[in-house]
Amino acid sequence: MAGVLAVGDVIDDVLVRPVGPIAPDTDTPSAIERVAGGSAANTACWLASIGTPASLVASVGREDVQRHATLLAERGVMPHLKPSARPTGTIVVLSQGESRSMLTDRGANEETCPADVTDRLLASHLVLHVTGHVFAGRDRDTAWQDLFARAALAGLTTSVAPGSAGHLRAIGPGRFRRIVAGVDLLIASREEAQVLTGRRDPAAAALELAAAHPLVVVTLGSDGSVLATAGSTVHVPSVAVEVVDVTGAGDAYAAGLLAALLAGATDAEAGRRAAALAAEAVARVGARP
Repeated sequence: MAGVLAVGDVIDDVLVRPVGPIAPDTDTPSAIERVAGGSAANTACWLASIGTPASLVASVGREDVQRHATLLAERGVMPHLKPSARPTGTIVVLSQGESRSMLTDRGANEETCPADVTDRLLASHLVLHVTGHVFAGRDRDTAWQDLFARAALAGLTTSVAPGSAGHLRAIGPGRFRRIVAGVDLLIASREEAQVLTGRRDPAAAALELAAAHPLVVVTLGSDGSVLATAGSTVHVPSVAVEVVDVTGAGDAYAAGLLAALLAGATDAEAGRRAAALAAEAVARVGARP
């Protein structure tokens, strides 16, 4: 199998979409759905949906291994799930148009570690894509750096998506940048790029980050995205669509970008294909295709 090996979270999402403004201290009518999520899992599913082979390394509660393995396999993803005595991670996602708030219990995801990615797994893929929440918890920084080195030595392209701005603030932007230094591709949101660099202008932030990565992408929601290489940037507009739920939009963008780059697209063309897949994601409820 040649494709993308995603490493990161599997989550049970509780998606809440209030019907109108939230009324404090009383009931607010809402649409509530329970769906499978997790950034790495979502990206793997979007990849498979557009024909790019994808595998996932992650951890879930022991009682949920078969359920999540089946859900992933049904979407075309090859699951490599580690059972844990801890419960599967859960997020309550409060989704309101283009904004969302998340209440997170990472649960079993805390146990995913670099050793879960074997050399045999690396040898059967072309890209290693890691979502940054796995860097939380106890210090495995050197081991994560070693994983990226092992992947590069095996000839894989390496890619990282930070996870969230809150996560970056919690672990420290300096620590994060040290872990991922030299990774081929960094895909960050506008706020994540600001946290990582202290720069408010996304193009300036992308250029600063591009000093340590051959390609940096900063996603800007409805404002499109900025792609930066050493010394230059290109802006790619978003695809206009009625926004239903932004959950998983960044994961879909990452999938579209990785698939296009694997297929030999230019950076700008890859950005356009990524924007089209992100538009598909926000036009529906849930984080997966």
